[in-house]
Amino acid sequence: MSQTAIAEVDLGALPEWDLTDLYAGLDSPEIESDLDRSAGDVAAFKKRYEGQVAALKSAAFGAAIVEYEAIQERLWRVASYAQLLYATDMTDTAIGQFYQNIRERLNDISADLLFFTLEMNRIEEADLGPMLEDTSAARYASWIHNVRLFRDYELSDELERLLHDKEVAGRGAWVRLFDETVAGLRFEIGGKSLTTQPAVNLLSDKDEGVRRDAAKEIGRVFDENVRLFSLIMNTVVKDKEIEDRWRGYAAPDAARHLSNQVEPEVIDELTKAVRSSFPQLSHRYYQLKADWLGKKKLAHWDRNAPLPDDDDQTIIWSTARDTVLGAYRSFSSELADIGGQFFEGGWIDAPLRPGKATGAFAHSTVPSAHPYLLLNYQGKTRDVMTLAHELGHGVHQLLSAPQGALLSGTPLTLAETASVFGEQLTFRALLDGADARLRRVMLASKVEDMINTVVRQIVL
Repeated sequence: MSQTAIAEVDLGALPEWDLTDLYAGLDSPEIESDLDRSAGDVAAFKKRYEGQVAALKSAAFGAAIVEYEAIQERLWRVASYAQLLYATDMTDTAIGQFYQNIRERLNDISADLLFFTLEMNRIEEADLGPMLEDTSAARYASWIHNVRLFRDYELSDELERLLHDKEVAGRGAWVRLFDETVAGLRFEIGGKSLTTQPAVNLLSDKDEGVRRDAAKEIGRVFDENVRLFSLIMNTVVKDKEIEDRWRGYAAPDAARHLSNQVEPEVIDELTKAVRSSFPQLSHRYYQLKADWLGKKKLAHWDRNAPLPDDDDQTIIWSTARDTVLGAYRSFSSELADIGGQFFEGGWIDAPLRPGKATGAFAHSTVPSAHPYLLLNYQGKTRDVMTLAHELGHGVHQLLSAPQGALLSGTPLTLAETASVFGEQLTFRALLDGADARLRRVMLASKVEDMINTVVRQIVL
């Protein structure tokens, strides 16, 4: 396959998601209606409960949480729609303006909800127990526990409000600038102007000349933007350092550990284990790969190069779909049936488009709707694995939705278990049906993916 062929390969009919299950369009009157209703509900909620949370009896406490959850779900529904629409084209001016306006409106409305969890976190443990005796409140015990993990790091009401109010114009704005800049980059490779995703895909091309040209062009373009990216990075890091210092976190990753519900010691030991295994893992594998490619040492553009006996086949969308669902069905017909809804319901956006968010994700949206998957499908085996991975997230999110908006979320550590499980189901299914040559190719690719996911992240 030539260096410019990826945009021209017939991958079949790639699905584009249908967001009308959330709202009919960015000018939908239901959006404004939901925002106005939420603003009114928040004002009434604040008037009724501010300064009173600690004094609530158990049944009243449970009723307050139920009301809080209903408000949050409506706000998150609008936020989900704006985020998904924005992900389809980060360079579209109208979408960008809509996204910014929604973020500002949501930020203003939700600011008046801050008091609820702040007051809840100031309740002493001995006093909280009786408040959870009623079943309506007890149902939310795990959510309350997770919120209270951060109680020792919360600031005064005024400072919390300040940090909340400046989010849209602070750290979040810098992250958005980075995302939109990357989405707008263009790489001149093989006589064509490519966006980030297909340019990076060429680093896995069978032709070393293509990989080398792509690597050099990617390096050139990012080097041209290094001042901007450095400014963004340094600003975001400093912003986090200031907030962490005020909150009293002992380390830069402390808040993330709390969010992931994992002890710092576990991560420290994991990091030590990976670092100590560099020679036996990545160093040894890359030396083997250099031998397979007939080299003494790999160039950096050879890191994801296919093996010489890889036929570099293109996998059309329908085959990818059938492969993943077939693998899921081999484990559980229910799992496959749930996964099938994503393909049948317009819940997946797969094609590459200028301005589209790079990479892939599963967005859970809200329990009253359903998750959506974003991919940038290019017909590689890795793309099939990505589909299986994100579908694992989506199935998990769909199954957890009946728990409600506050209880359906999971820490990253658990969420990735579901996705990797779906990915491994698919990999095993493909491996079991492969001949000896293809098994070697697939196993090498899986080792590289694991090195990229584990070892390279620790190195970075």
